[in-house]
Amino acid sequence: MNALVLGGSVFVGRRLVEMLVGGGHRVTVLNRARTATELPEGVGRIIADRTERTAMRVALADTSWDAVFDVSGFVMAAGGSDVDDLLDLVDGAVGHYVYVSSIMAYDQALSGVVPWTEDMPTDSSGPASYGGFKAMAEAAMLTRHAASGFPISIVRPAAIYGPHNNIYDMETPMFLRLLHHRPILLPHDGLVTASYGHVDDLCRVMIDMIGVPGAVGEVFNVTSEAVTTRRYVEALASIVGVRPDVRDVPRALLAALPPHVFGHLFGDRHHAVLSIDKARRLLGFEPSFDFVAGHAATYRWFLDQGWAKLDHALADPVWHASWDFAAEAEAAAMVADMASIR
Repeated sequence: MNALVLGGSVFVGRRLVEMLVGGGHRVTVLNRARTATELPEGVGRIIADRTERTAMRVALADTSWDAVFDVSGFVMAAGGSDVDDLLDLVDGAVGHYVYVSSIMAYDQALSGVVPWTEDMPTDSSGPASYGGFKAMAEAAMLTRHAASGFPISIVRPAAIYGPHNNIYDMETPMFLRLLHHRPILLPHDGLVTASYGHVDDLCRVMIDMIGVPGAVGEVFNVTSEAVTTRRYVEALASIVGVRPDVRDVPRALLAALPPHVFGHLFGDRHHAVLSIDKARRLLGFEPSFDFVAGHAATYRWFLDQGWAKLDHALADPVWHASWDFAAEAEAAAMVADMASIR
């Protein structure tokens, strides 16, 4: 297979490239080359900014691909992208186009309704928001498929984790809190529930769906099991081998806490569970990693990086997610003060 990966330098794109190369496929990456990532041997590179129409036309002129994997992520952060213009460039020159969308493409007013299935309403807020942009891109691709048969498949992952995760308010700071016996703030009684999927499972299903007729023109949720935030902490603590210092945050105190004192997935707006029945039925998808096994493998990778001794917070230039242990300690003290008053 001759594959083009739009993105390919961080997390999902990086792992997808590795798995494609490992499968013996010919791979070319198109990105801005602004992230210092060493590509596997033999991978071609096209340097272009997908938000610049002329540059993209030059870059993709006279090319054809068995598959295009669109994993560029939060394109809006680079100034937006004309989805139809991009599709014009590859329409008729690609066997299968796979777009990585997000759980955020759903109408977030569905929070608390479980499970979410692919036929539920999507975000109508428009390109100014992440979810709105993803939903808008999906709609453009599906409209083109309905009109001309454009070979699109869309995957909607939930919370993706694993090696090289560049959203730094998920497993990385949680491993550090546990290793260093820091307090772990738990809002909403630890009941916020979210679906988590390992990056390898997401990449595998994207590769496996290429050339599958039943995948074309379809949207698929791709994730693994859903867990509550309390279960999340307990499971990772068991992996690390410590007892977690959990501080339940009273609802009345939430508004007074410093910002960023717990991961974004611990907030009640992310209370959502995805159904993967459709991917199972049409693609034969079954996750290789359950929640515990996947995080155990990720923890081994974390230790191999020497990150157990990290003395500074990490941050990604696109997502800006990070951690602030000083603010967390301040918030934990506020929780303790409120408990003592009671």
